Amino acid sequence: MGKRKSQRKNAAMLESDDDNSSVSSSSTTRSDRVPVLGTEEVQLDKDSLLEQALDALYEKRGSTREKAMASIIEAFNSSLQHDFLEKKFATLLHQCLNSVKRGSSKEISLASHAIGLLALTVGPGDNAHEILEESITPLSQAFKSVSDSLKISALLECLAIITFVGGNDSEETERSMQIMWQVLNPKLGSNVVASKPSAAVITAVVSAWSFLLTTMDGFSLNPKHWQESISYLSSLLDKDDRSIRIAAGEALALIFEIGSVEKFFGEAKSSNDGSIQEGSKPQEGFSQIQGLKGKIINQVKNLSAEAGGRGSAKKDLNSQRNLFRDILEFFEDGYCPEISVKIGGESLQTSSWSQLIQLNFLKRFLGGGFVKHMQENEFLHDVFGFTPKKKHLLDDEHRISSAEKRMYKSPNSVLNKARTQLLNKQRMLSEGRNAGHFAVNVGDEEV
Repeated sequence: MGKRKSQRKNAAMLESDDDNSSVSSSSTTRSDRVPVLGTEEVQLDKDSLLEQALDALYEKRGSTREKAMASIIEAFNSSLQHDFLEKKFATLLHQCLNSVKRGSSKEISLASHAIGLLALTVGPGDNAHEILEESITPLSQAFKSVSDSLKISALLECLAIITFVGGNDSEETERSMQIMWQVLNPKLGSNVVASKPSAAVITAVVSAWSFLLTTMDGFSLNPKHWQESISYLSSLLDKDDRSIRIAAGEALALIFEIGSVEKFFGEAKSSNDGSIQEGSKPQEGFSQIQGLKGKIINQVKNLSAEAGGRGSAKKDLNSQRNLFRDILEFFEDGYCPEISVKIGGESLQTSSWSQLIQLNFLKRFLGGGFVKHMQENEFLHDVFGFTPKKKHLLDDEHRISSAEKRMYKSPNSVLNKARTQLLNKQRMLSEGRNAGHFAVNVGDEEV
């Protein structure tokens, strides 16, 4: 069977001028340009607002800290705050960790997201590793006595991102993967309270776990950690919740793609007296793996042709069918889906399950900041082998986006109020000097 013609080569198109990515659009027009001084003022205003938000994280009122954390997330989504982090990296990290330790569910969720953005912004290196090492214990503790699905999902995403960026070796990655797995299987550790996880939590765990598995090769995995995981994921394909089935399907495809399937399969079985019986015949283990793969293929076939009734939204049903058709083709013929994402005039393409899982996870995490980060974040360029289109390189230094321009022009915006305060200080300093010396083009900007 050849590669089918309808393969999803253009299934995931993301235009840079949609609602979620308007701040990070690369197709800036001439009307979006402002003089250099105006751009510098906007940057100064942004830094000032970030300073204020950081200071607000010290406030006792939880709602104040939540608003400040939301402002920080918005700032890190709309642009890469390298200059700010050169001065305030450690302070911001530790204030976010304080919020994880003492905050409400909402504050913990926001702080977790901010820590993940912090790691993506600094990129691999000593700072990213510091984020991982400083965060691992607070995040693990935060899983205790947790019942809020949104908070657990945010913690899982944070742990996945900071490990993806800051993990130095396979042992650190597997440590985080084990913490995630313990959310589903509390008996495996003491990090979480023993309670039945919700469908949303199961989906979040499997997605985050799979995201980190994309960074591993089959040879570096410790088999004692993941025995029977294939059987568990296979059981998830029979769940009523469609999001669980989709996450489990992607995870299974990834496991078979990276190889060393036996490390995810129970090679040794317990006898009636509790002792372990080692398989004396390697062929027996191989047959068992092939038998389980045959079962999974049958499950995948059924899900790829499901008529409905086990979920509600037609769009979700179509997504499931398409995904499991791709998984079926992969199992039967070895073909992976080819996806193309349009970003600022260039196409980001994936041709493996590892890349597809990474792309989908990062798109979900970054949301409206995805395009901006894909255009400017060198770490993500390296991850996907993506080179953004660079038009009018010199002019780009003097541009701001249309959304930033609206913030800059609005007389009622916080940004403009901060700008007014800066201008008032400049006017005070300019008293007694030659008129206009410090006010070049300040009052006559064309935006």
